[in-house]
Amino acid sequence: MRHGKLACALALALALGGCVQTTGTGVSGVSRSQLMLVSSNEVNQQAAQAYAQVLAQARQQRALDTNPTLTRRVQSIASRLAAQVGYFRPDATQWAWEAHVINSSELNAWCMAGGKIAVYSGIVEQLGLTDDELAVVMGHEMTHALREHIREQQSQEAVRSGLLGALSALGFGAAASLADTVSNLGIMLPFSRAHENEADEIGLELMYRAGFDPDAGPRVWEKMSAVSGSQPVPILSTHPSNESRISTLRELAARLKASPRQD
Repeated sequence: MRHGKLACALALALALGGCVQTTGTGVSGVSRSQLMLVSSNEVNQQAAQAYAQVLAQARQQRALDTNPTLTRRVQSIASRLAAQVGYFRPDATQWAWEAHVINSSELNAWCMAGGKIAVYSGIVEQLGLTDDELAVVMGHEMTHALREHIREQQSQEAVRSGLLGALSALGFGAAASLADTVSNLGIMLPFSRAHENEADEIGLELMYRAGFDPDAGPRVWEKMSAVSGSQPVPILSTHPSNESRISTLRELAARLKASPRQD
């Protein structure tokens, strides 16, 4: 009986949590409901702590903001993008947005919950990113924070773990194992791909609203495709294929250019 109540409670939480909308709908049309069971304050606090640790380690390794020119570029673009987040999410205008450059050959950039941004010098230098192209990358990463994708993933995992635990406790070990495999292929990975698609699309609209050229979107992934080598198998990957991204961003760029930038 206790396990049955647990399963019902989790199902109810899933139904209620699915009604959450973290961002408004723009030209890109992203309007997927999201499951949010974890506190946003808790996630933001975790992100702030982790960000401080990353910066401290980079500073100790003499790898933090070592190129003043690149640092100014990144922070200027971050400021322009952050000035437009209110279009999608008014409360995000009050976030303590922050951007730093880490000197590393890694092709990487990220934005933690609450607006904590890091750009690795390698992605700018190896891809030869223009300001417009860098704005594509940063807009993509900032969208992960605006859409609270980390919080959503934690919420999904809480429901998944609870349901699998209930199955195991009831003696359905084989069913729990099968459910684990199905949830990975049918729930967790597709949501991760959905996150990437949303970040691509909202991120492109965000950079366009900040005055950048949306045609830079497909160019970034053309450059990324040229250096990435073999492509991942889409069904087993958390990221859409480069070809899919290029096609989607090219079509969205055309729609954005046909629509006025609204203040």
